[in-house]
Order: sequence, then C-alpha cells, then structure tokens
Amino acid sequence: MTRVAALQTDETVERRRQASLAAFEIGGTEPEDRFDDIARLAAELFQAPIALVSLVEDDRQWFKAHHGVGACQAPRAGSFCGETIRGDEVFCVEDARADPRFAASPLVTGEPFARFYVGAPLIASDGYRLGALCVLDTAPRRRPSQARRRALSRLAAMVVRQMELRRTEFVRSTVTEFADATALTLLSLDGQGRIAFVNAAASALFGYGAREMIGQPVDLIIPERLRAAHGAGFGRAIASNHPRLAGRTVEVTALKRDGTEFPVEMTLSVWHGERGIGIGAIIRDITERRERDARLLRRASQDTLTGLLNRSALEDEIGAWLKAGEAAGVLVADLDGFKEINDSLGYEVGDALLQAVAVRLPKALDGSVVSARLGGDTFALFLPQVRDAIAAGAATARVMEAFALPFEIDGHVCQLGVSVGAALAPEHGRDAEELLASADFALHRVKKAGGGMARLFEPAMRSHSLARRVLRDELLGALRNGDLRLHYQPQVSLADGSTVGMEALIRWQHPVRGLVLPGAFLPAVETSTLALPVGWWVLDEACRQMALWRDAGHGDVRMAINLFPGQFRDRDLVRRIDEALRRWSLDPARLEIEVTESIALHDDDSSHLRLRQLRELGVRVALDDFGTGYASLSTLQRFALTTLKIDRSFVRDFPANRHDAAITRAMIHLGNDLDLETVAEGIETVQQETALRALGCQVGQGFLYGRAMPGEAALAWIAAQAAECESRRRAAG
Repeated sequence: MTRVAALQTDETVERRRQASLAAFEIGGTEPEDRFDDIARLAAELFQAPIALVSLVEDDRQWFKAHHGVGACQAPRAGSFCGETIRGDEVFCVEDARADPRFAASPLVTGEPFARFYVGAPLIASDGYRLGALCVLDTAPRRRPSQARRRALSRLAAMVVRQMELRRTEFVRSTVTEFADATALTLLSLDGQGRIAFVNAAASALFGYGAREMIGQPVDLIIPERLRAAHGAGFGRAIASNHPRLAGRTVEVTALKRDGTEFPVEMTLSVWHGERGIGIGAIIRDITERRERDARLLRRASQDTLTGLLNRSALEDEIGAWLKAGEAAGVLVADLDGFKEINDSLGYEVGDALLQAVAVRLPKALDGSVVSARLGGDTFALFLPQVRDAIAAGAATARVMEAFALPFEIDGHVCQLGVSVGAALAPEHGRDAEELLASADFALHRVKKAGGGMARLFEPAMRSHSLARRVLRDELLGALRNGDLRLHYQPQVSLADGSTVGMEALIRWQHPVRGLVLPGAFLPAVETSTLALPVGWWVLDEACRQMALWRDAGHGDVRMAINLFPGQFRDRDLVRRIDEALRRWSLDPARLEIEVTESIALHDDDSSHLRLRQLRELGVRVALDDFGTGYASLSTLQRFALTTLKIDRSFVRDFPANRHDAAITRAMIHLGNDLDLETVAEGIETVQQETALRALGCQVGQGFLYGRAMPGEAALAWIAAQAAECESRRRAAG
C-alpha cells in the first residue's frame, strides 16, 4: 500500500471513530457517579493518586471522570490516551520524563506532573476505540502485572457498558418525553397482563395518575363483564409464538376511573424484550366517531318516515343471516285500501297512517322480527325463527289479525286490509334479493287474486324467478359489453311543428334476439340492483347525445329521461345529475326528468326534497302518465313540476270517446291553470293533433311525428324539421 493510500485509510477510520464517539452524546456533559466510581475503583486497584475516564476527540482528550485532578481536558497531541487508542491492549509508560514521546506533555511538565501511566482502551461494540480508562502516578513505576492489566481492561469494558447504558437511557428518556408530549394515548403491558407504561394522555383519558396505573392488571381499564373474555384472549396471544393481534387495529369497550364505559380503537404492537413479551397499544377514544357513524348509519339504513329499516338495510340483515347457513322466513305485506285513503284524506293523513302501521305490524309477532318499509305502502318482516311452512302460516295469520281493528288518525277512522306474500330460506332463496323476490312474487299473486289474503311462494314459481335471474345476468353483461342503446322519440310543438325535445328510451341490442324493446326487460332492471348502474348510464348517455346535438347547432332541443324508482331513493341523485350536466357542459334547463305517478305517490319526503333541489338546479320535472294511477291533485302541489304528460290511453280514442275527451280536456285545463306545460303522448292522427291543439295542449309526442330512433337518425330528423319550420316561416313572411 502506498503512503498516500495509507493516510487516506487512517483518515477514514478516524472519521468513523469520531462518529462512533459522537453517537454517545457524552462529550461535555456533567459528571456522573457511575463513571466517577469506576475511576475511583481503578485508582484503588493500582494504589495510585489519579484515575481518568478519557474520551479522545478530534483535538483534545476530555475527561468524563477525573479522580485526583481538577482538569477536565488536555490536548490530544502527545497525550498518553492518544497512543492508547492505537491498539487493543493495555498501554503502559513507566517513566514519562524518560520517554521522548511524552516528556513535553502538559500532564508531565505541569499539574499533575505525571511520571507513570497505564491505560486500557475503551472499545465500543462496533470495534472503534473511543478513549481510555487510565491510572497515573507522580512517581515512576514498573510495568503492572498481567493480572492487574486484565483487571483494568475489565473496568474499561465496564465504562463502555455504562456509556451504552447511558445512551439507551437517553433514548428511553427522549421517548418518554415524546410520549408524554404527544396527544396520542400510549399504553403497554408485560407478559402477565400488567400495565408497564402509560403516557400523560393515557392518564388523562382513563382518569388515573401514572403511578396508580403502572403495575396494575389491565383489568383496571376493562369493564367487569368483559374481563373474562379479555383474559382468555390475552392468554392465547401470549401462548402463541406469533400473537394474532400484532399489528392489528381493534375496537373494544374501555372503562374510566369514574365507571364510564366508552369505545376505543387500539393499534397493537408485540415484541420480545429482556423481560419477555411486551404488548403496546396506541389508543384512540372513538366516541364521537361512533356517534357520527351511528347517525350516518341510521340515515343510510332507516326509512325516514317510519324509522323502520329500508330495503338496503333489510337485505344486509337477511344476507348476514343466510350467509351463516341459517333457515328463516320473510313476509312482504302490502296495505289494501291505503291508496284510496291517501287520495281522499291527503298525504299528511297517509303518512301518519303509515307510521301507525309501522308500530302495529312488528308488535303482531315476537321480538326477534326485523321490520322494514320497502317503499310506499309495502312492508317486510324478516323472521329468523320461522323455519317451515307451518310457522310461516302462523306468523302470517297474526299479521293479518293485526289489521282487524281500524286505525284512528287525526279524527279519522281508517280501516285497512293487508295482502301478504311469504317465502322461506333456503328453499325459496339463498340470498336476500332472491328471497325477497320470491315473497314479492307470492304477493303479486295475492294482489292479482283480489288481495286480502296470504300466499306462500310455491316451488312451481321457481322457474319464473330463475328466468328473471338469468335475464338480470344477461342485462349485466349487456351493460358491461355496451349492448344497451338509447333511442329518441320527438316531442313537437303543436303550435308550429318545431322540435322542442326528445324522450330517451332504452333498447337492448341482444346478440341473438336483435333489438329488444324495454317492456321485455325493464321490469327485471327496476326490481334488481341493476337499476342504479343502468339508470346512471342512461343519464350520462342522454347527456352525451345532447352535447352532440348542441355542437351540431341544435342546443335548444331538450332531453327527457325516465329514472328508475331506486334512483329517486338514492341520496346521490342531485349530485349525479349535476355532475353529468357539468361533464358535458349542458344547460340544466335542457334536461327534463320524468316522474311516474307511482313514485309520486309512494316515495317519501326525501325524494320530494331532491326534486325541489333539481328544480333549484334548473332541471325540468315532468309528471308522467298522469291520470292512470291513484295520484291526487295534492300530488301536483307537493311536486316542483314543470310539465304534465297525458297518457296515451286517453289519447288513443280521442276525440271520438266522450269520456276520454272529457278527462283529457280537464287535464289540459288543469295543467294550463297551474302553469304547467302539457304533453300528449300517443298522437297518431292529424285529427287527434288538431283537437288537442284546440284544447290548449302545447306539445305532442307519438307516431304521427316519428318513432323512437337512434341518435344519428334523431339528429337528422331534428335538422330536417328545423329546415321545414324555417321554410314555412319564410313562406308565411
């Protein structure tokens, strides 16, 4: 090795040695008994007046302990200890005055006038020599015996251990100070389940002083009723080589000093130390979060009118039960006569009646029943204890008996009947959706037979349910594969023939059956979880088409879309519509949402609020098929409507049929009086158009103007109609 290379190597080693010493953070610190005691012991071992714990820094040697001298440091150059750290063995100088290496040292020429020196290097665990434990005398001496040199080396090793212990204590002290400063609650246990450490936040949370908690069993902060289970779990964790709780976050109930129980979240750690296994926890009081989650859960899972579970929450309850392999029954009940009461006495009485039913219905059965309102006047009862047809029949009989007595609502005596469909799991359904669908199908058979009775789902009906499931699976594939289409039917001004809008109508481009009309598949969509994804696809696709028409110069043509009932129950309805309009940069006034009478009658106040929010957004709202159901005039008051659509059933024989003509005339006049635009559906003849225009109907829709057509054809139709209208205006001008 060259001299230059050797120097570079020495410099590197020295830098690392200095770094090793600096890591102990001991330089310049106050005296400590542990080091003074070792220095004193070394002086006594050699019967010498002076002993030092000397740490060799860059340009000085600094004395952590200095027995027999007052100086705290000396220059490194020419020092005894500077020479000692060159090797691993004890270094000895019998007479410093006679040794040219040290004769000029300040420790020799001045106080303490050292003549004799023996020192053992302080060797750290990383192998670097940090300094020396040395003994000095003012008179020359002969070289110490090997036994004494070994003893000095052992004392030097004790100095290093104390330095390492001091560093560990410093780290622990820093950690403790940090732990007390943090707002996080920290706690640790030993292998016997005793509290080994708590920080200030833990003391504040549980209401104890730290000394009151340390050494106590962890049962101190666990409710008494939970201690046995906790102890068993802790024992299993300790017995395992890899405790299952390590690294997990768990939620448990904790106990304060004043006896208050509260929920906490604990993130756990497990380690093996000198005293065996240790378990630590970062604890968070989650009372506020639990309360917030409970509020959100109630909103998400409860029917806002009755306080019962909604369909989604009921399906979760049923699903969890069936997933465990348990048998059960479900009843779906529909109120007979409710629509007439709601129509004649108004929605306030109707709402109060539904609330009364929600109280009476579950009381007819035992406490294990889970009650839900599925929407409108349809309720469901989940019966975990019902396992066979006999038990289901008994439960159904009690439900029907509950309606023998009338309800008294705001001075009105309301007599209701009930129709019930029942289904059993797993015979009639292995999941919540299938089980409820089976009960719904049985209810449909009851209603078709006139109502007022009950029916259990029969195995013979299974083929129909399976067919619906296959259809839903196919529809899901159609949605994913892009096989759904929108066609558009024109809405024309009866005044001048101009195109005012298009109604978006869904189609299914089936790979085998060709173009499938909505009547063949929409019922399966509406009653399944497909309603939302399909409905949001319709919304976005219709908006995309509107943007194309706008870009082609026809931005004044509005789009009417029908949303599924489930979309009106969805809390994200307004947000999703707003996002779709923003995504395609559309004027909200060009979008019209069509609401059917069934939604208007059955849905709760939250949907009415959403529709008012849509009107505030600028979106139009049309009441579709008015006059075909049970909606009262109060419905028109409750809804923030812009448009009234007259069903094709009234237009079909108009104006020849006197009764249809009278009803149509009344609806048009009603719409005009309420400042609602009236749209007549199903116009097929010029005679119908002329008569409707004479009555004041503003807009027509039907085969007279055009069938539903794909987007490109619809654009061509709009352009042609616009050109024709412009030509007529020019001719008239």
